[in-house]
Amino acid sequence: MLITIVSFVLVLGVLILVHELGHFIVAKRCGVTVLRFSLGFGPRIAGFTRGTTEYRLALFPVGGYVKMLGEDEEEELPPDVDPKTSFAQASVFKRLAIVFAGPFSNLIFAIVVFTLIFAFSGLHDYAPMVGSVNAGSPAQKAGLKSGDTIVSINGKPIKTWEQLSDSIGADGTKPLNLIVKRGKSDIPVTVTPKISKEKDLFGQAVKRPLIGITRGDRFIVTHVSAPKAFYYALTNTYGYSMLFFKAVVKIIERVIPLKTLGGPILIAQMAGQQAKRGFIDLLNFMAIISVQLAVLNLLPIPVLDGGHIFFFLVEAIMGRPLSLSKIEFAQKIGLMVLVALMVVVSYNDIMRLNWSSIASWFGHWWPK
Repeated sequence: MLITIVSFVLVLGVLILVHELGHFIVAKRCGVTVLRFSLGFGPRIAGFTRGTTEYRLALFPVGGYVKMLGEDEEEELPPDVDPKTSFAQASVFKRLAIVFAGPFSNLIFAIVVFTLIFAFSGLHDYAPMVGSVNAGSPAQKAGLKSGDTIVSINGKPIKTWEQLSDSIGADGTKPLNLIVKRGKSDIPVTVTPKISKEKDLFGQAVKRPLIGITRGDRFIVTHVSAPKAFYYALTNTYGYSMLFFKAVVKIIERVIPLKTLGGPILIAQMAGQQAKRGFIDLLNFMAIISVQLAVLNLLPIPVLDGGHIFFFLVEAIMGRPLSLSKIEFAQKIGLMVLVALMVVVSYNDIMRLNWSSIASWFGHWWPK
């Protein structure tokens, strides 16, 4: 439990700090006065003021925030600060850049972390090894066995399980000539895929050529140079971004049920699990959540960064800002959507909790 709590504070604290740091740096570069940069929320514990900015450490260390001059158009400006340096007085493109910098920083953070992981620990892929063979499947009829490793298909070398899966699906139901390593022997095997149903990442049934094998649990590690590590970090970040965007669409389409969604408690549980597996796994998890946080914030929902970006784009196209009443109405709707979503994910989180283990943990630490 203690590892879970510490891991959660570390993961969410760092990611929100990175997000707010993006807003802060670009605001400064755009000449907008930042009144406060806070690490954490709640009452101030410590801090200092440099120039017009107060840097503070707050009581609750999960996250942080940036308070800019003129963010609230109805707020009175301090008499000793130039009103021209307020957020409201900045050009629409500067305001757009400041808001976009938050989620963009999360994407940059993910790319940096992925690059470091790939450069120092290599690329980890599942080996093209057969875990199990389905009864009555083309693979069983062809003589494939658990523990076999697919070396090549139709003369094309196979290095990873992903390559194996793609190669099987590429030629439809044409016979495939496999070279299979079994023990120390290389055995030629011919297998003909059959069109079958399987579930994709979102739980939807899709038809594709299959031979009826499941993946083994053996990993292979490929060491790469720093430039290649950076390239794979870019593709990894892009892939996760597209995956999360598609997931949002599937949720709206009700393909992904709401009961599968999770919130802070689920993130905490997963962070604790990754921390127990090792620092690299925790870093990898942090990078994935950073991409997810960026995607979430880019959604065009009022009160999120994406909603503000949408308003600024409309302002840039129209040559004038939307009326304050329209923006406030949209923000109320957006807030209602977010509150409803928070209620759903909080309910899901609570229903997943192992209450007996929680009671046991508190009983252990509670003073006798």
